Amino acid sequence: MTTPRAAAPTIAVGPHSAAFAEDAVRAGGGRPVKLGEPADALVWLSAHDLGPLRAVLEDQPRIRWVQLPFAGVEKAFEDGVIDAGRLWTCAKGSYAEPVAEHALALALAGLRRLPDRVRARTWGRPEGTTLYGARVTVLGAGGITRELMRLLAPFGVETTVVRRADEPLPGAARTVTTGRLADALPGALVVVVALALTPETTGIVGASALEAMDERAWLVNVARGRHVRTDALVEALRQGSISGAALDVTDPEPLPDGHPLWTAPNCIITPHSADTWEMILPHLAARIRDNVARFAAGRALEGLVDPAAGY
Repeated sequence: MTTPRAAAPTIAVGPHSAAFAEDAVRAGGGRPVKLGEPADALVWLSAHDLGPLRAVLEDQPRIRWVQLPFAGVEKAFEDGVIDAGRLWTCAKGSYAEPVAEHALALALAGLRRLPDRVRARTWGRPEGTTLYGARVTVLGAGGITRELMRLLAPFGVETTVVRRADEPLPGAARTVTTGRLADALPGALVVVVALALTPETTGIVGASALEAMDERAWLVNVARGRHVRTDALVEALRQGSISGAALDVTDPEPLPDGHPLWTAPNCIITPHSADTWEMILPHLAARIRDNVARFAAGRALEGLVDPAAGY
């Protein structure tokens, strides 16, 4: 006598249909359904419009799990969407490779003074700083940090990781808690911000942190603009208390035309392009596929959001 197979879980995809997501649901052993049809779970693909998501969940209390498309979930918390009655997952860790790659590119561009040379129309004076054997401090201990440390390994750097928990991170020379941030900044040639945005980490890089950094140090932010106090950064760049800043995210965002950061000669800005849609699409599809398979098998999901921690 054969044991009947469990029915494939029904997974709604919204707020619009998307072939890549539906294919990923099927590949994970689920059955995609249209938004509004009874479903066990929901894959939500809009990173900005969360109002309709709340309405969908109120209309479908049967949905037990929601997959979000972004890694940072601060907007979902701020909008009051995330509740403790369902499982919530996001894409944290999924986009680590392109974001870590961008962080390394920004660091090297700053240290090697590439923006100056791109704009140069005369031979100029040779200058630049090598990353080899340097000290690097990274705020955050998630997937981006782990991938960045892998990319940094050939440079023989000494990495300090700043994280909420007092736990070592493999590959890091030392790990300190966010309460000891000031101890982790002096001596670092590069300081990378790659942590989740929560009320506790908002403005974590303010005037005091910037003052603790070396004059030769570069600040690289690939997390969220609100981690850095913009006014304090503008002043630090103006005074030369740090060598420069390389930012993929800003506060406000987008950065308005005419903002002082645009004309700061020691500031590099990219328009939140560390992980473009084309880059993240295969990674998001893989996260959907894997989590649908886990959901169908009753296994723990990847990228779980902790409603208590806020990320």
